[in-house]
Amino acid sequence: MYPGPVPPPPPPPARASTNGRLESQAAGGREPAFRGDIQGLRAVAVLLVVAYHAGVPFLPGGFVGVDVFFVISGFLITGVIDREIGRTGTINLARFWARRVRRILPAAAVVLAAVAVMTLLVLPVTRWPSIAWDLVTSSLYVVNWRFADQSTNYMAYEDAASPLQHYWSLAVEEQFYLIWPLMMLAVLWLQRRYRLPLTKAMLFGVAAIGVPSLVWSVYATWTGPAAAYFVSTTRLWELAVGAALAVVAHRLVRLPAAVAHSIGVAGMAAIVVAACTFDETTRFPGIAALLPTAGAAAVLAAGVSRRRTIAGAVLDTPVLRDIGAMSYSLYLWHWPLLVGATAQWGGADGELSVAMGLLVVGFSAVPAWLTYRTVEAPLHRSVQLVRFPRRAAAVGAVCTAIGLSAAMMVSIAAPVSNARAGGQDILGAVALDRDPAEYDLPDAVDVIVPDVLDAPADVATLDGERRCISGVEGTELESCTYGPDEGDVTVAIVGDSKMHQWLPALRRIADERGWRIITYLKNACPLVRVPIEYDGEPNRDCAEYNRDRYEAIVDDESIDYVITSQAQSHALLDRDDTTDQELTAMADDLRRTWSELEDAGHDVIVMIDNPSPPFDVVECVAENRDQLGECAFDKEAAMGQGGRPAQTAALDRIDGVGSVDLANYVCPGDQCPPVIGNVLVYRRGSHISATYADSLTTAIDEGVADAL
Repeated sequence: MYPGPVPPPPPPPARASTNGRLESQAAGGREPAFRGDIQGLRAVAVLLVVAYHAGVPFLPGGFVGVDVFFVISGFLITGVIDREIGRTGTINLARFWARRVRRILPAAAVVLAAVAVMTLLVLPVTRWPSIAWDLVTSSLYVVNWRFADQSTNYMAYEDAASPLQHYWSLAVEEQFYLIWPLMMLAVLWLQRRYRLPLTKAMLFGVAAIGVPSLVWSVYATWTGPAAAYFVSTTRLWELAVGAALAVVAHRLVRLPAAVAHSIGVAGMAAIVVAACTFDETTRFPGIAALLPTAGAAAVLAAGVSRRRTIAGAVLDTPVLRDIGAMSYSLYLWHWPLLVGATAQWGGADGELSVAMGLLVVGFSAVPAWLTYRTVEAPLHRSVQLVRFPRRAAAVGAVCTAIGLSAAMMVSIAAPVSNARAGGQDILGAVALDRDPAEYDLPDAVDVIVPDVLDAPADVATLDGERRCISGVEGTELESCTYGPDEGDVTVAIVGDSKMHQWLPALRRIADERGWRIITYLKNACPLVRVPIEYDGEPNRDCAEYNRDRYEAIVDDESIDYVITSQAQSHALLDRDDTTDQELTAMADDLRRTWSELEDAGHDVIVMIDNPSPPFDVVECVAENRDQLGECAFDKEAAMGQGGRPAQTAALDRIDGVGSVDLANYVCPGDQCPPVIGNVLVYRRGSHISATYADSLTTAIDEGVADAL
């Protein structure tokens, strides 16, 4: 969702060169003439993105502004290469990359330094280590691969957005700029060796990258949409569309006026339709990205003829040209300021209001304008840097060093965990002393375990080493076993991460009772047969996994008990269905599944999902260690979230299925405290820390005994 930098506008071809191609008449065929419509299209792209990030409701697909930028970049950069081949017969790599350094790195380095300062002043310390790595990978322009990896990490799913998340598109473009001139040199060598027409040879080179990338984009978006959004391989085809247009631009000079008007208007309409109708549930990029991409290409093609088209008249206005000129700096600044503002003024749901979001992105124009006027434009146009590419390389090295130094500053400033300092008793749920309602949350404690910095890593394991839970992606049935092979009782632990979190307590119970445990756990995958979603997409891997999981459990006659839980309460139905219908469908499916397991000879025990906090408890505790009451939240509202509503609805309509409800041990009284008995209750999102789960062993043991 983040537009990348764009080089200077492309040429309108007008006269034949010695290699049979067409060059601009401006500046004797050496420099491209200015195209105000491209500046206006840049403005439209960046305004779509900032409006989307601000939460403007009628632009749920504003993220397509990035795709518009990709097409513009491919068009302009290939135009630069094409003209250089026409003038010199080759590509000066040093000069080409120096041009990109001048254009991109200085402003990016300024914002990286600013993000480091903002992180130390505004953002919770729990985010600092991760942001330090974001700074490193952003400085090296590989951050898109980092975000792609994080997008498939289910346990990071609820983490706050990085203030550098928008740098993913810059990374994609930088990687394109690295390989594209090398690809064109290879094409030029083949063209000369085999005496091919240059236009056809260049189109072949474009297709060699663009077509496989498009095919892969469609496949990857279908199978793994979260990662597909960020990786370069699914995005190169969008830049290739612009590149192909630049290669054939000389053939579009004499477009009939009616055609130029029509394709320009159609292109603008395509972009608007995508921005207004796409949303976070749209499979993207894949096939869907063809709409805004083709739209951007059509607008660019309409302007090649230099006629005053309808689209050109709309785009080539003083206001849009000015916004387009500083679109790169505006893009760089708006997102970090939104993240910082959200950390300071976000509501109970951790989000800014639309009005506040618009105010923040409006304010971001101030540092954007200053950066454009004092850093971006002067260095981009510097005569010394243009004439001496090696000096531009030195500027690039300095900019990279600034980003890496910013990362080091954040990393050094990050506090060190002191989880075991003070020697106090680490009681957890034991501190409730069998009467949770009487627990009185202190305003401050000397020690919290796990420390807020260690909380995300306080994950449940079965035996101290194995987590025994499959990732979101994949369909292979995996399980762990624990305890004596000939145990008198075999218990299947089944469900998603909300069942997995109780493993520390269940392991201790198994040791005491001589149970044998078999796990069938998969992130974001409860034991249901009704369709469900993950990250706005149908969870097809879960559906296939559940077919094998259910069959394995039913057919295993050694299993005596099935203990299960889940994080979801809603089935995936048609768009017209209400949330109540989705909840009812989930509850009906749970009741049917549990009944069938009971009929197969397996007693079912439901671990009712714990209350879900409305904000990040760990971050709140990090900011309010002396005022822990600020991090307490309403119990009744918290019990209406997660998997609990569907579980309780199903239990109300079925006999013979036991349940264990730990709500009073997680939320004693009307408020849910963040820390109980010096133990941090939550570790990430709504997941219970392994330390606190372990402290609930007695309560879970008694609950299971009652359920049996």
